[in-house]
Amino acid sequence: MKIRIGGLAAGLCLAVWAASASAAPGVADAVGNAATKSAAGAGAPATTPAPTSKEMTLQQQRMVACNKSAAGKTGDDRKAFMSSCLKGEEPAKPLTSQQTRMKDCNARAAAQALSGEARKTFMSTCLKGG
Repeated sequence: MKIRIGGLAAGLCLAVWAASASAAPGVADAVGNAATKSAAGAGAPATTPAPTSKEMTLQQQRMVACNKSAAGKTGDDRKAFMSSCLKGEEPAKPLTSQQTRMKDCNARAAAQALSGEARKTFMSTCLKGG
């Protein structure tokens, strides 16, 4: 013979069982852990050790360092810096004078829509300082 218990009745049974198990000192809970009660009495709350502070992870340490380095940066500049810093990448080195000249000449050639031999001649002259 099987007895069917509805959801509400099963819930009430579990609640009553849990309350009686926690009220009896030394009784194990459903998982098998011994109930903890303080020596002061059944009504006193059980004492738990204070949580210990954990050391920061490498990523957390990196976040602190990057945040300090990013002081004064805002917007997209800060976002790009933080992204590369958190990945552990070195910050980009500033362009050399030759690289700056090349970038400038390339932009000017593109603005003039030069191509082929005309672009080659323009870039040569521009890079020489002309």
